[in-house]
Amino acid sequence: MSTAEVENHPLDHAAWASLTGPHAHFAQGTGQALRYPGDVSPIMAISPSADERVWADLHTLVGPGGLVFLSGALPAVPADWQIEMQGDGVQLVATEALKSEPSDDLVTLGAADVPEMLDLVARTQPGPFEPRTCQLGTYLGVRDGGALVAMAGERLHPPGWTEISAVCTDPAHRGRGLATTLVRAVAHHIRERGETPFMHASADNANAIRLYLSMGFELRRHVLFTALRSPGTKP
Repeated sequence: MSTAEVENHPLDHAAWASLTGPHAHFAQGTGQALRYPGDVSPIMAISPSADERVWADLHTLVGPGGLVFLSGALPAVPADWQIEMQGDGVQLVATEALKSEPSDDLVTLGAADVPEMLDLVARTQPGPFEPRTCQLGTYLGVRDGGALVAMAGERLHPPGWTEISAVCTDPAHRGRGLATTLVRAVAHHIRERGETPFMHASADNANAIRLYLSMGFELRRHVLFTALRSPGTKP
């Protein structure tokens, strides 16, 4: 593989590759900056070849005093932009060791399940999840006594790859292997399409990373997540 091919790997710019590829129908923005609709995901992306003009495009995208959520390396941040948060993460990719299989114990989640999905996310904090996030791909869940107690699904979709995301289990139901069952089942759907699963996790979430590595994922790279506020005051 050439140096150029390595530098242009879709997972190096997963959000941009998604919004200019399989998720282009969700994309909002122009020039060097794109985003998902706010009720789908807060994720935004800048072009892999972005230069200082990207900040004007981002400002147009979010308006005065708006929040921008990006991952990866950024061009020099202008002095009038405020960095609100930065956090280290990891990107993991599935290897042949990952066992993927469907499960009859899981249910497919959709629009009617969104209130319960939002409630579960609020209690478990797996990461950003909005009312229309489930439109990004297949979401599977576990119900116990009728209540949704665990779920996982698909988020970013660079060509040839699909991210497994929103993996969460109600604290009262942990220790049952539900996350493993869910990840394997979501991975099964991804591989059925001829694609490869990948994941992101906070670098300090040692338990989750340990689980994913034991399942057959491997660390591909470290990722910096950044939230910035644009200059100006909201009207």
